[in-house]
Amino acid sequence: MMPRLDQMYAIEIETISKPIADYQTDEYFALDLPTAPAVMVAEEIVVEGADVAEAKLEAVIRRQLGLPPQTPEKIGFLKRLFGK
Repeated sequence: MMPRLDQMYAIEIETISKPIADYQTDEYFALDLPTAPAVMVAEEIVVEGADVAEAKLEAVIRRQLGLPPQTPEKIGFLKRLFGK
């Protein structure tokens, strides 16, 4: 999901991965960062401690870039019945 969003929008994506013990230290809590796993866009915490839906992440990115929200895709009967 991240590489595709990086290509669609003029954004820089930074992925930080550390051992779980590093996220449970007093020093980490002092930084006032979200609980891992988390997704942040600029200073906004999109989600912490869970997965994020691609549509929600894209909406936050568009808002941060000052772009209008996307119009929802119309879902036809067959797509609802059989999925994607």
